[in-house]
Amino acid sequence: MKNLKRYFTLNAEPRDVYNALTNKNMIEIWTGEEAQMEPIPDSEFSLWEGSISGLNLEFEENRKIVQQWNFEGQQGKSIVTIILHPHIKGTSVELLHTNIPDEAFDNISEGWVEDYFGALRELFL
Repeated sequence: MKNLKRYFTLNAEPRDVYNALTNKNMIEIWTGEEAQMEPIPDSEFSLWEGSISGLNLEFEENRKIVQQWNFEGQQGKSIVTIILHPHIKGTSVELLHTNIPDEAFDNISEGWVEDYFGALRELFL
């Protein structure tokens, strides 16, 4: 199991980034795929038509999102924590993703950069 920590800067206020990460309709706009999301602890979520799924654990409006991601056959819990910080250019995003299966690490790491935050950057051009 591996952990991943990354930082991203987005050209939008933290409230707009938080909305893009927690509002089902906004998620569908920037992913281009069907999503299931409610910013309610203990609710299930699904992104990219189920390619990513899990359980929402914690929300701090406009500041923090914590989710448990499911990996088939995984023993431990994979936890994603996204913390939003105000930044001179909009929002600095701190990402911590723990307990990523070794065989999925490269794909997950690339997915965060290209698919997840790459799509968000395009949304906030």
